[in-house]
Amino acid sequence: MAGLRWEAVSGETKAKDRLWSGAIVWSEADSAAGFTLARALRRGELALAPLLLCIRGSELGELQSRSDIFDDFCVVPAHPSELDARIRHLLSRDRTGLDLPPEIVTYQTLELNVETYQASIDGRPLDLTYMEYELLKFLASSPGRVFTRETLLTQVWGYEYYGGARTVDVHIRRLRAKLGEEHSGMIQTVRSVGYRFGESRWSG
Repeated sequence: MAGLRWEAVSGETKAKDRLWSGAIVWSEADSAAGFTLARALRRGELALAPLLLCIRGSELGELQSRSDIFDDFCVVPAHPSELDARIRHLLSRDRTGLDLPPEIVTYQTLELNVETYQASIDGRPLDLTYMEYELLKFLASSPGRVFTRETLLTQVWGYEYYGGARTVDVHIRRLRAKLGEEHSGMIQTVRSVGYRFGESRWSG
């Protein structure tokens, strides 16, 4: 998770046995218990920060009066990539005692900051949606490799996504438009197979 070591524990008492850089409180099953644990971890002996609170959508109304016990929240069930992004964002805000250089994906003049979800090409910021960013990051991380639409659906959208291959085509078209005419060719269509980003790093 976010490239970090983590361990699951139940309750404040067991949490005291370790030295933590932060905490994720998963309160999907019992929101009241989750709020209680988050308060104990934030205000007790551990005083943990950052703290990410994972809750059901039906509990969003309960957050306003409890904003002092968490740094960010995530509605569950959530896509693993979204959870990973929120963790990285929290850690980037408080790096005290952590050796966590930002993860950057680059290809020619394209730069993707995995930590902040910022993207740019030729120094120009790209205004991408969450899934456009995830798709571009996945492709740019393996230049020269060909991916079928089915593989992209599985790896980017997740196993539980029921959309068809047209979803991939639509997002590819939008990405090409946002990259601009000069760079749209970075994403190549491999006829009857799928898509490839750029050239292999091992070519030539």
